[in-house]
Amino acid sequence: MDSRNRRRLGIAGAIAGAGAAGIGVAMGVRHFVVGRRRFGPDPEADEPFGKLRGRPLSVPADDGVPLHVEIDEHPGDGAPLTVVFCHGYTLNQDMWHYQRRDLAKSVPGPLRLVFWDQRSHGRSGRSKPLHATIDQTGEDLYAVLCATTRPDEPVLLVGHSMGGMSIMALADGHPELFEDRIAAVALINTSAGRLAEMTLGLPLALARLVQPLAPGVIRGLGRTPRLVDRGRALGADLAFMVTRRMAFADASVSPSVVDFLEQMIRATPIDVIAEFHPALMAHDKSAAIEVIGRVPTLVMVGGRDGLTPPGHGRRMAEAMPGGELIEVTDAGHVLPLEHPGMVTGGLRRLIERIRPVSEERTA
Repeated sequence: MDSRNRRRLGIAGAIAGAGAAGIGVAMGVRHFVVGRRRFGPDPEADEPFGKLRGRPLSVPADDGVPLHVEIDEHPGDGAPLTVVFCHGYTLNQDMWHYQRRDLAKSVPGPLRLVFWDQRSHGRSGRSKPLHATIDQTGEDLYAVLCATTRPDEPVLLVGHSMGGMSIMALADGHPELFEDRIAAVALINTSAGRLAEMTLGLPLALARLVQPLAPGVIRGLGRTPRLVDRGRALGADLAFMVTRRMAFADASVSPSVVDFLEQMIRATPIDVIAEFHPALMAHDKSAAIEVIGRVPTLVMVGGRDGLTPPGHGRRMAEAMPGGELIEVTDAGHVLPLEHPGMVTGGLRRLIERIRPVSEERTA
């Protein structure tokens, strides 16, 4: 393969992931790029990203796909509460690194943290392409709940991006859970539908030109996964910069955090990206918002999120009588990594809000 073809392949692989996930892909020659981005010391350079582990559990989905689950137990006095974290498209459970590290420290009482990898992501098994749907991930979440919690235990559901959509699918398929089992919900950088409004941070006129082309391009790349995944590695430097540009808005974000996100995306095969993309574009769970609104809900949005625009979160919060909206003006699509303290703090306050209810349910 000559140098011109290598370059085309690398750029195609990088842009394929950027268009599908909205946040870039590919492995990188990162030392040079990181050094260019930030000449001072990186306070997150020694953070053990991807190394926090819990008690593993394999949960079979209703179609047999093994879902990788990890449980962190934090004992204490008072009413028990389980927090289930649902990650976003092209990521895995490690994206909750800071919340996994810090939440239990700031919340008194017993706390169980449940993390799981969505089908075809992370350590979970591969799905049949026809089952790469949001309705199916909602059923997967139901299987995780049944395997990790008891009917009398209150649960806080936390979802980022596609993880929030999985929660909506759960509410659509199992509304009864939101009457006695689900105590609260946190929806972060997500949407109930109308993702055709997505601009990827591009000017609106340009986004309208690019958006109709994306599905066909992604389907085509998904048919040659080995070739494209190789190209993703060749387009490494571009992928790092695209990831930073499309996922984050804070100019001071740590290069190590960008690198961590890029590695998670790069680990997701291009055919998985292609399989789930149509489901995301067709996602419409507006009717489920009324069900979720039965319980206290926190909605967090990034003011500069080009993937799930802040207006989507505002609409959801307005439709929920008990909904709280937190909008972080200078933030992009990955609030749990870009502004982890705000996300952890929001979850802590939500837990404090529902603790009396939890105690009544377990009395």
